[in-house]
Amino acid sequence: MNKSISALLDYAERNGLIKPFDRDYCANRILNLIGEALFEYEKYEPYSTIDDILSPLIDIAVKNGKLEQNTNTFRDIVAADIMDVVTPKPSEVIEKFRDEYEKNGAKSATDYFYNLSKADNYIMTERIKKNIKWESKTRYGNLIITVNLSKPEKDPKDIAAAKLQKQSGYPKCLLCVENVGYEGNVSHPPRANHRTIPLTLDSECWHLQYSPYVYYNEHCIVLDSQHTPMKLTKSTFKKLLDFVTMFPHYFVGSNADLPIVGGSILTHNHFQGGNAQFPMALCHARKKVEIKGFEDVDAEIVDWALSTIRIRSENKERLVELADKILNSWRNYDDEENEIISYSENEPHNTITPIARKRGEAFELDLILRNNRTSIEHPLGIFHPHKEYHHIKKENIGLIEAMGLAVLPPRLVNEFNLDDESVRNEIGDIFSKILENCAVFKDTEKGNEGFLKFIYNM
Repeated sequence: MNKSISALLDYAERNGLIKPFDRDYCANRILNLIGEALFEYEKYEPYSTIDDILSPLIDIAVKNGKLEQNTNTFRDIVAADIMDVVTPKPSEVIEKFRDEYEKNGAKSATDYFYNLSKADNYIMTERIKKNIKWESKTRYGNLIITVNLSKPEKDPKDIAAAKLQKQSGYPKCLLCVENVGYEGNVSHPPRANHRTIPLTLDSECWHLQYSPYVYYNEHCIVLDSQHTPMKLTKSTFKKLLDFVTMFPHYFVGSNADLPIVGGSILTHNHFQGGNAQFPMALCHARKKVEIKGFEDVDAEIVDWALSTIRIRSENKERLVELADKILNSWRNYDDEENEIISYSENEPHNTITPIARKRGEAFELDLILRNNRTSIEHPLGIFHPHKEYHHIKKENIGLIEAMGLAVLPPRLVNEFNLDDESVRNEIGDIFSKILENCAVFKDTEKGNEGFLKFIYNM
């Protein structure tokens, strides 16, 4: 115990989480969490990871009856509580972030916050290393394939306990800002060591945080301070462009706002971004186009698997106006020859997945046209992974995957030899076909004619 606490205090000070005069306070708070009363600094052999430091302390807490049950869920709760002791308070993190931004710029500020989120173990660095990742060469460039092994499986004891857990409705969802400092329970992951940064986007208060299970470099989440449902509007485009103005080294995008073509959380308005280049961003124009009334804005159909319009301008206001025009036109657009129907009675089907970035002085928006209609042949979605590919991917194709990064289920490890290059190539090829399934205008003569017809008739 003494060696583990000593190692944690040294780790926290070395990573800038605490200062020397914080050490006694932190040691005493940790003793309370694990049910012990005495501590003396001891020399220790170097630890490989933060998990190696925390694990003995959690074992002591188990021995002292400080956990409800010795399961992954409750061990994670205690681990987060311990790391919260050595993590700066939210106001301190915000003040430091803003100071870095003012003195050294956007990248310095995000570097500070990202490194802190890793150092305090909110970003599960060691677990993320378990994920399997490779690139597959396809018609659309090198698609990125990941098999997500970082999220721990639920223990049957946790599942049973969750049924008995009283539902408080607080926080309302996993994205609410009220998660900051929340201890967690069997049905809600711990967030004791979680911090966010408030931002102003289109005159509204939003927050920046990182994903605890990052799928790519500096995978961030940008969320509304209010628990409001996903909804794409003109303000969405303003917010996306405000964000990349503030953080020009990041891209940011929004999931679509309808089921099937949207993300896993539609109840809380949010974006995802980060410091990463996705396959879609590297694709060039399939065809340059000119949109009536917006001849001053560069526009093109992207040579990508999904039906994507890319618009570019140094004038943010013009870009927002054009994006809004495309969104409103698409919301009500029908093309039965290409199976596109905008409404079934009062149920909407057409929406957009937008992505923003800066290229030099220019702002760029990629607008992916989406439709969530189902049919007898495709009950999960006409523009969704088709049944013959469900052995690889059955879930929604959201923002991240629409840009060319597959997040595949852990069951594939048991079903395929993922060390085999030919298997990896085959999975990559199937992912490219899945993306093609999601294209509302296929890359065929009929599909391309339909795409141009939509653009020129807006």
